[in-house]
Amino acid sequence: MPSYTVTVATGSQWFAGTDDYIYLSLVGSTGCSEKHLLDKPFYNDFERGAVDSYDVTVDEELGEIQLVKIEKRKYWLHDDWYLKYITLKTPYGDYIEFPCYRWITGEGEIILRDGRAKLARDDQIHILKQHRRKELETRQKLYRWMEWNPGFPLSIDAKCHKDLPRDIQFDSEKGVDFVLNYSKAMENLFINRFMHMFQSSWSDFADFEKIFVKISNTISERVMNHWQEDLMFGYQFLNGCNPVLIQQCMKLPEKLPVTTEMVECSLERQLTLQQEVEQGNIFIVDFELLDGIDANKTDPCTLQFLAAPICLLYKNLDNKMVPIAIQLNQVPGDENPIFLPSDAKYDWLLAKIWVRSSDFHVHQTITHLLRTHLVSEVFGIAMYRQLPAVHPIFKLLVAHVRFTIAINTKAREQLICECGLFDKARGMDSTEHIPNYFYRDDGLLVWEAIKKFTAEVVDIYYESDQVVEEDQELQDFVKDVYVYGMRGNKASGFPKSIKTREKLSEYLTVVIFTASAQHAAVNFGQYDWCSWIPNAPPTMRAPPPTAKGVVTIEQIVETLPDRGRSCWHLGAVWALSQFQENELFLGMYPEEHFIEKPVKEAMARFRKDLDTIVSVIAERNKNKKLPYYYLSPDRIPNSVAV
Repeated sequence: MPSYTVTVATGSQWFAGTDDYIYLSLVGSTGCSEKHLLDKPFYNDFERGAVDSYDVTVDEELGEIQLVKIEKRKYWLHDDWYLKYITLKTPYGDYIEFPCYRWITGEGEIILRDGRAKLARDDQIHILKQHRRKELETRQKLYRWMEWNPGFPLSIDAKCHKDLPRDIQFDSEKGVDFVLNYSKAMENLFINRFMHMFQSSWSDFADFEKIFVKISNTISERVMNHWQEDLMFGYQFLNGCNPVLIQQCMKLPEKLPVTTEMVECSLERQLTLQQEVEQGNIFIVDFELLDGIDANKTDPCTLQFLAAPICLLYKNLDNKMVPIAIQLNQVPGDENPIFLPSDAKYDWLLAKIWVRSSDFHVHQTITHLLRTHLVSEVFGIAMYRQLPAVHPIFKLLVAHVRFTIAINTKAREQLICECGLFDKARGMDSTEHIPNYFYRDDGLLVWEAIKKFTAEVVDIYYESDQVVEEDQELQDFVKDVYVYGMRGNKASGFPKSIKTREKLSEYLTVVIFTASAQHAAVNFGQYDWCSWIPNAPPTMRAPPPTAKGVVTIEQIVETLPDRGRSCWHLGAVWALSQFQENELFLGMYPEEHFIEKPVKEAMARFRKDLDTIVSVIAERNKNKKLPYYYLSPDRIPNSVAV
C-alpha cells in the first residue's frame, strides 16, 4: 500500500502549539484517503516551534496530490494552533510543499493547495476551481468593509482587536496595548511624577528638560539645543518626520500678501521676491487643510486652539532652507499679521511654534494615520477579500500587510478620539536645485528597488498585458481598493482597473512602498523630532497672536502644553518610535509563501539591492551632525505594525 511521509511545522510564536487531535486527509487526482490521526505514542505532538513527521499509509493509489485537508478536534479545552506548513514526501520520492501560515481555531479545518502560485486561468481542474471560489466566499464573510468616520477610507468591520479574524490578530495583545506601552514609556522616561499635572504650566523653556531624556549625540538632543534657529526649522520640512508638505512656490498666493520690502533682509541674491520665485528659490508650506477645524475637546478643563498657517521658505546661498514669512491664518487682515525674521524675537519664535504645532497635527492625522495606516489597511482588506492564497499577488503582498489591520483596530479602540491621497509633483524633484533632501533621495532609491522586484515577479506570472487585464481576481482586488477603500474618489489617484504589466508593477510598488518605506519615514523619527515639546507642541492653550510686539516668553510658555499633556505626548512619541519585537525588515520573507526558484532568486536580488542602499546611506551619513537614516532598508519594517 502507498505510504507518504507527512512533515508538519508548528509556529514558534506564543501559544502556537496545540494538544488537540489533528487529522489529515489527502485528495488526489484519482482518489481520496481516509482521515488519519497524526499522533506518535508517548510524544507531545505539535509543540510550539516543533517540526514533526508522520508516516501515512493509504489503501489505494491517489494519483497527483491536489489538496491536503487538516482537521482539528477538541482534546480537552479549545486550543488554537498555528500551522506554518506541511511537506509531503510521496511514494515516488517527490516532495510537495503546502504553505499555510494560518491559525486553526476551535473545531476547525483548513484545506491547503501546494505552494506553486497560480492565476485563475491556470486552474483547469474542477476541484481546484471550487477550492479557490470557496476560499474567497469564506473570506468575504470574515473581512467586511465598515465606515469608521465619514470621509475616511473604509476600514475593517470590527469594534475591537478580539473581533478580528484570528489570522490577522497580533500574536500577543500585550505587545500592542497602547495604554500598557504608554505606561512602559513613562517608566522608561522617568516622567511618572508629572503625569497628572494637567493645567500646570512649565515655568520656562529650560523647565521642559525635566521630562527630556538627554541622550548624547542624538538628533533629539540636537533639536533641543537648536530648535529656535531658523536653519533647524527649515531643515525639518525636508528631513524631519513630515517631509512631504513642502512645495516649490510657483506663484505667490493672493491670500499671503507678502512684499519684497518685508523680506528683503532674508533674500541673499539681490533679487526681488518675484524674481526669487521665478528662479525657484521660494518654497511654501500651506496648512489650509486645518482651516475651520475645531480643536479637540477631549480635555474639558483645557481650551485648545488650532491655526491654519502659511509659511514661506527661502533656499539661501548655502542651499539651506530658512523661513522668511509666516501668516498664522488663511485670510489676510489687520488681525492676521505676517510675521517676519526681522520682528521681535518672541513674535517670530511663537509664529514658528504655531507652524510646528500645525505640522504635528497634519503629520499625525494625514501623513501618518491616513496616508500610511489607513491606506495600507485598505490594501490588506481588499487582498483578503479578493485574492486567494494561491494567487501570486497575495503571496507577494501578505508580508506587507502583516498586523496592519490589527494595529489600526487597536488604535481606533484605544487611541484615536471620536470627533486625493498621493502627492502630485510638488516641484521638489531636482537633486541639483534642491540638494540635501534626503527623504526624496533615499525614498527614490528604495522605490526603484521595490519597482524592480515587483516587475520581476509580475513578469514571472503574467506573460503579457492581456493576462493582466483578464485576471478577474486581480481586477476585483483593484476595484475593491478603489470603490470601498478610496470611496470611488478619482482624486485619490488610484485606478479602477489595471491593464498592463507595467501599471501592475507600479501599483504593487505603491502598496509595498506605502506599507514599508513611507510609514518608516514618517513614523520612526517621531521621538527624534517631537520629544522636545516646544519643537512639536501637540496642543496650544491660547489662540494665535493677532498683533506684533506683544508676545512675551511667559505668554509662549502659557500657550505650550501643560506638564501632564507634555508627558502623555512624550510617552506617545517614544512608544510609536519603537520597533516591534522580532521586527521583519524590508526584504525579509521568513514565511515561504512562494516556493518557485525564479521568485526566490528575485527575492535574493531584491535583498542585495537593499543592502547596497544601506551602504550608500551609511556612507552619506558619515560625520553628519544630523544623519538621515529613516529610509535605510535595515530600518524599514515590512509592514505598518506600530
